[in-house]
Amino acid sequence: MSEKQIPPKPKDKRTKRYKDWVNKYENTSEGVGDTVEKITEATGIKKVVKFLAGEDCGCSERKDKLNYLFPYNKPNCFTEDEFDHLGKFFSDKNWESKSITAGEVKDLYSTYNRVFNTSDSPSGCPSCVRNRLKKLERLYKEYL
Repeated sequence: MSEKQIPPKPKDKRTKRYKDWVNKYENTSEGVGDTVEKITEATGIKKVVKFLAGEDCGCSERKDKLNYLFPYNKPNCFTEDEFDHLGKFFSDKNWESKSITAGEVKDLYSTYNRVFNTSDSPSGCPSCVRNRLKKLERLYKEYL
């Protein structure tokens, strides 16, 4: 009797830099429940509660409820193409004074709207575009 051949896993073609960014992004708190859990783990309270109340102490239900009631406005994760595009864009230290084409503004608004769950229309207002770009840059750099 021959063993079944297990096909190899497809190779992950994402760049290491992007994978690292996603890992840091995914480990951020969804809401207050995640923050409370991190505090109770760091202080040792969680171990004491589990010891006294058992494994099913209601912590995960409480965490989910707190996350539902008090969520953080966590933006969506960049796609790898968005991440790479923004990396090239923000690598220019003078991006704020650089002239941006209408096509670039449209692409950046598309990314901004998807990531921040908005439906803003591309604007010809330079300060509006700059404010959205700064918000994208802050998110981009937060997990590097």
